[in-house]
Amino acid sequence: MLDRTPESALHDRDAVSHEPRPPLVMRVGAAISQAGRSVVDALFSSLTRRIVLLNLVGLVALVSGILWLSQFRAGLIESRAQSLLVQGEIIAGAIAASAAVDGSVIPIDPDKLFELQLGGTGSSVDDPAALLEFPINPERVAPVLRRLTGPTETQARIYDREGTLILDSRNLYGRGDITALDLPPIGEKPPFYVKWWNEVRRFVRGGSNFPIYRDLGFRNGKSYPEVAQALNGQKASMVRVNDAGEVIVSVAIPVQRFRGVLGVLLLNTRGGEIDAVLDAERFQVLRVFLIAAFVMVVLSILMARTIGGPVRQLADAAEKVRRRHRSREEIPDFTQRRDEIGHLSQSLRDMTEALYARIEAIERFAADVAHELKNPLTSLRSAVETMPLAKTDASRTRLLEVIQHDVRRLDRLITDISDASRLDAELQRQESARVDMSLLLSTLVTIANEVKNKNGTKVKLTFEGGKPADFAVPGHDSRLSQVVTNLIDNARSFSPEGGTVSVTARKLKGAVEVIVDDNGPGIRPDALERIFERFYTDRPHQDYGQNSGLGLSISKQVVDAHGGRIWAENRLGPLDADGEPTVLGARFVVRLPSV
Repeated sequence: MLDRTPESALHDRDAVSHEPRPPLVMRVGAAISQAGRSVVDALFSSLTRRIVLLNLVGLVALVSGILWLSQFRAGLIESRAQSLLVQGEIIAGAIAASAAVDGSVIPIDPDKLFELQLGGTGSSVDDPAALLEFPINPERVAPVLRRLTGPTETQARIYDREGTLILDSRNLYGRGDITALDLPPIGEKPPFYVKWWNEVRRFVRGGSNFPIYRDLGFRNGKSYPEVAQALNGQKASMVRVNDAGEVIVSVAIPVQRFRGVLGVLLLNTRGGEIDAVLDAERFQVLRVFLIAAFVMVVLSILMARTIGGPVRQLADAAEKVRRRHRSREEIPDFTQRRDEIGHLSQSLRDMTEALYARIEAIERFAADVAHELKNPLTSLRSAVETMPLAKTDASRTRLLEVIQHDVRRLDRLITDISDASRLDAELQRQESARVDMSLLLSTLVTIANEVKNKNGTKVKLTFEGGKPADFAVPGHDSRLSQVVTNLIDNARSFSPEGGTVSVTARKLKGAVEVIVDDNGPGIRPDALERIFERFYTDRPHQDYGQNSGLGLSISKQVVDAHGGRIWAENRLGPLDADGEPTVLGARFVVRLPSV
């Protein structure tokens, strides 16, 4: 047999395994990726993402409305159309004045131009009728048109009365100028993506509701609606967009002499002139949007952290409480915040404290039950084991009495334990109702007096502070009857023979008190609080095991569930020889909120 070292065995295990370990670089990358996801999840939780998204959606909707429905665009187009009309009227007046002047230099009197605009006669020609038939001379009008339209880069065209194009400012040039015009290719259409992109630009710029601008070239100008209207002596304007989605404003002004239309002046803006101003405005809006979006994202993250961070901590703490890794988990304290998070923190803390208190009470109850059941079972077991060893009938009789006593004790314990364990669930399921304490006490006192006990004690009922109808409380009559019955039975068991148990109902402001007094030995001062604990008994003059020690505990549990309070005290009398007050008996007080 060969000896195998641990190293060789390790190598053999690696060799047998069919799943090789990933390289170090992949493991490091996976760890970094996991850490990055954890950081992103911490900074941008689901709540953070929702808050940021909702705020950004509102901001985007606002900016989109500004860009799409801005009145600045319509106002700019209207303003440009008005300026073109004024410019066109001046140019049309100059053209009409130059029609009757000879020479290469045309003198223009500004006063005459204004008179022409107002419909006056600014010419010194003696035969007006002849001027009506005088055609527009392109050689005389061209210099005027060039001077007035050159600085504004506005395209100007002049049509005669038949709609024929006479002059076009794009074809005017001075001495020494060379003009080159690019002719469109014959029969060639633009690519589909150019057409698609132009449609997108038209939609984005808001020009989809305007007609398309088509340059007629040398064709008849009457195809333009505004030119046809101007030939009838009326000014007209039109807004169109070209294939690129750029706005083009056109105005047509009749060229008139003595109310006779000699032709039409058509002015239109160049493509992109108005859109450049609009794009600059939109760019400023977008800049403001980016700044506002950045500020909104930062503020949203800060707001989400003030909400999501505490909520996440509360959720983690609640999960730890559910899993209960430690004996007692603490809920984070945000009660200093005067908002819903602080209220939620306080509620969770109170709920957790109540939960832990209930768990501890259940654990103590289970331990007490096990302890109380173990004593009679031990005694019963001993009696059963001793029974075969008994030699006389008297011994067997005593053992049988012990067995019967322990069985009765077990039955009493099990009954009281079952009653105590069902009490909370029963009180929570049942709805509270109005309980007439005067009727309830009268009935219970009558029943107690009819049932004979070995001491022969009587029970007396007294009402103080109001009429019997005023003694009403909200609650469960069966459980309140159980409390009063336990207190009466407890007082009768401690009273001497022929004694009297006093039951007093007292009406207070907003409460009802039920006081049960006996003539017994009283309660030791150190036991005034302990007597309400489960399975606690302090009856030195009675046989052991006659009481389960759950009666007062159940009574306290019922009173607490009704929002009341129960306590015990001693009734004190005159001083004795040693100067100490004498004890006249015990007193149990139950205070319940009234209706």
